[in-house]
Amino acid sequence: MSKGYMGIDVGSVSTNIAIINEDKEVLEKLYLRTEGKPIRAIQEGMMRMKDKVDIEIGGVGATGSARNLAGVIVGADVVKNEITAHAVAASTVNPEVQTVLEIGGQDSKIIILRDGVVVDFAMNTVCAAGTGSFLDQQASRLNIPIEEFGGLALKGDNPVRIAGRCSVFAESDMIHKQQLGHNLEDIIGGLCEALVRNFLNNLGKGKEVLGPVVFQGGVAANSGIRAAFEDALDLEIIVPEYHNVMGAIGSAVLAQEAVKKKGETSFKGFDSSGFNYHVSSFECEKCSNSCEVINIHQEDRIIASWGSKCPKGEVVISNG
Repeated sequence: MSKGYMGIDVGSVSTNIAIINEDKEVLEKLYLRTEGKPIRAIQEGMMRMKDKVDIEIGGVGATGSARNLAGVIVGADVVKNEITAHAVAASTVNPEVQTVLEIGGQDSKIIILRDGVVVDFAMNTVCAAGTGSFLDQQASRLNIPIEEFGGLALKGDNPVRIAGRCSVFAESDMIHKQQLGHNLEDIIGGLCEALVRNFLNNLGKGKEVLGPVVFQGGVAANSGIRAAFEDALDLEIIVPEYHNVMGAIGSAVLAQEAVKKKGETSFKGFDSSGFNYHVSSFECEKCSNSCEVINIHQEDRIIASWGSKCPKGEVVISNG
């Protein structure tokens, strides 16, 4: 049986899974809404993947905001942050890449690479302006399918200037421009320009943005945002085929590399998704750190714990 490597990217909006072969080609991918229930999303994703593929899983990687949780549930061989996973994925698609733009459902990031090494990066997890959830919200308010949003932006002849520094201000400014009689295409085009301007002024400030530039994340599907980046940077923007699951692809590549070094995988198998998992937490009062300690339970035993900054808050892990 041929061998594949699986990557899991669990974020606040989506949970993405990708399986690659030995040549780092994508065999299967899956995009799920997390809906505030990462454990359920991971388990559902694993069950769906089990039905999709007939392949031996040689290694598993986890990334995203719930990467530690995912790593425990599936038995990950490597757990890495989103910056590393997205940089590795972009380098796999285009080894010459020097800039990665990533805009997901709730956050955005810029990664600067030189000779395949990350030399600088910035993340925005505070303001929703320009993220997928904000664009979804505006498309819904305008009663436009999100798939048509970018196309409409490209049809605008005279994009209006929208205040894009804050999602609240951007929305109120859009409403104001509608009331003034501007057409929808120019308003949407102006919004795309404003969001790109906000991204570059905040995350790109002081950074040397050089090509090739790879644009990934769910928002990369928006042709209006892509065109606005090309205009602002005067560079070609490359959108990979699997742009919305690049974090998962990167963690799959990292898993392949990790297993080559250690010789075997820690993957628990697809059936591990059938166990009953739940999370508990407590505030350790044994020292002034007052750490919030997170415990992961499988059935009635604790299988993982993190959050303690000193040995006083360590929790005994059950091995069976």
